[in-house]
Amino acid sequence: VISLGWPAPAKLNLFLHITGQRQDGYHLLQTVFQFIQLIDVIDFTILESGLVRRSSTSLKIDERDDLVIKAAQKIKKRSGSKLGVDISVKKNIPIGGGLGGGSSDAATTLVALNELWQTGLSIDELSEIGLSLGADIPFFINGNAAWAEGVGDKL
Repeated sequence: VISLGWPAPAKLNLFLHITGQRQDGYHLLQTVFQFIQLIDVIDFTILESGLVRRSSTSLKIDERDDLVIKAAQKIKKRSGSKLGVDISVKKNIPIGGGLGGGSSDAATTLVALNELWQTGLSIDELSEIGLSLGADIPFFINGNAAWAEGVGDKL
């Protein structure tokens, strides 16, 4: 199965109010997340071999540090799926610009593989997996503009 063109949208923080800082360094905040019309595009090829790999990306990052690969491995482990995937990411969202590109790519990977592997995980379960990878990933999984608090994880 080949599934092409999954959009991973960027987001803006319409405002940001820092309310404190946790001991682990994360800032506590209040914000409004809003999607914008800038997207990365992700293609998935399902593999019977069970391998999880990245065939191409315009981002030069080691696979061990790639949130997309980490997301695929986590949903595979959580669901017990025997399938694998080859992932190709076309990056359009600037890296390090605060637009959530990596988080969006990871969220899109979780949502896509949930469907393509037919894992049957709920939005809450996907959000829980996402939160283990990044505070704003649940926002991208939920797919709506949102008021966020905590470290961006409480929507």
